[in-house]
Amino acid sequence: MSKQFVFDQVNQLEALCAETCRWLWDNPEVGGQEKQSADHMRNILSKEGFVIVNEEKMEHAFYAEYGSGKPIIAFLGEFDALPGLSQKEIPEREALIEGGAGHGCGHNLLGTASMTAAIAVKRLLESKKLSGTVRFYGCPEEELLSGKVKMAYYGMFKDCDIALTWHPGTSNLVIDGGELACAYEKFYFSGVTSHAAFAPELGRSAMDAVELMNVGSNYLREHVISSARIHYSSDNCGFPPNIVPSKAVAWYAVRAPHMADVKSILGRIENIAKGAALMTDTQVEMKIQHGCCEIRPNHKLSDLTWKNMFEAERPVYTEEEKAYAKSIQYTVASAAVERDRAPFHTDEVLHSQVAARDTWKEVTMTASTDAGDVSYLMPMCFFTVANLPFGVAPHTWQATALTGTSIGAKNALYAARIMAGTAYDLLTQPETTEAIIKEFKDADVDYSPMYHE
Repeated sequence: MSKQFVFDQVNQLEALCAETCRWLWDNPEVGGQEKQSADHMRNILSKEGFVIVNEEKMEHAFYAEYGSGKPIIAFLGEFDALPGLSQKEIPEREALIEGGAGHGCGHNLLGTASMTAAIAVKRLLESKKLSGTVRFYGCPEEELLSGKVKMAYYGMFKDCDIALTWHPGTSNLVIDGGELACAYEKFYFSGVTSHAAFAPELGRSAMDAVELMNVGSNYLREHVISSARIHYSSDNCGFPPNIVPSKAVAWYAVRAPHMADVKSILGRIENIAKGAALMTDTQVEMKIQHGCCEIRPNHKLSDLTWKNMFEAERPVYTEEEKAYAKSIQYTVASAAVERDRAPFHTDEVLHSQVAARDTWKEVTMTASTDAGDVSYLMPMCFFTVANLPFGVAPHTWQATALTGTSIGAKNALYAARIMAGTAYDLLTQPETTEAIIKEFKDADVDYSPMYHE
């Protein structure tokens, strides 16, 4: 039995992969509202012979399972879109639906590729009578950085041995760590309402407290590690300017390389909030919303994934596809293109090679993903595939204009081949699988999901 069998199974699913990528693109749903998307994938997997297991406390979270015995391999799939990123497949900003959602992060490709790989591995287990279990995880709310954290909290990943996942990007790159830990916290200030002109001395402004907190937090920026990020927004709870507002909210997000850094910075922000309440004679209630961890590396699994990135057939583009990608690239700043392209030493529009093993260390990674929490539960691989031209960032209309095209579908199929090939090695090379799991267990890191019902 050769690995080509599982690659062939993926290739036989090319039509299904392309159709599903497009269906999700045509029916975008934002995080927490992915009913159609989750149901569509559940239906496909059920017809393929998977048993569907739903999480009753999360309507759109599920896993689909086939097989028996060890190892249990998890393919992580996402399918949420982004608000306001509806876009036609043209190289200029024009929404399909004004104000509508769009797949500007390529999760239509991400979920589809993982599902395609899971089906291919299911057919491998079925045809070759191998011991092992494959699970496809339908993971909602990734853009909220909460879905997999909640799924971990509810025990959905119990008994899994290894997880495989990826993300659309601008390069074919294995990422052995990286991504920032992130946590959200809300600060609810309460004061005393009064007429702002007639009796301002009787008021205690919750909005003043929010503004003072924000000023203090901005001074804090000088005194945190340079790789940290502090974001915030404010809400005056609808009070007009002629009323001293008794309610106001500050909503903070903190990112940093490690969750320990995030918690330390949040602790200092909490002290600033207390100080703001003291200065304004108001009260403050603080509530952590949720938080996600950085990606915990597993070098042996990353090595295996990287090997499969070479072994799996890479996309070949038509001249029309290349021209369209170039027309999208023209809409972004040339400096952004060159900065994105620099670590890969190429002048290509679409990255066609596999980056050297440690190139990820040269790439600036300031985003976050809730997949990091899964890497604290089991060994997890994470890689990117180049469905976007160099310089095109996710969460943009340019990204949406590409994720529904044949370029996106070809890269989803490439990602599926990589994951299916990696799963083949895990199923047929028990010594490799054992070494990967041993590396994970030897690190002996504590974990608990940062989530509260």
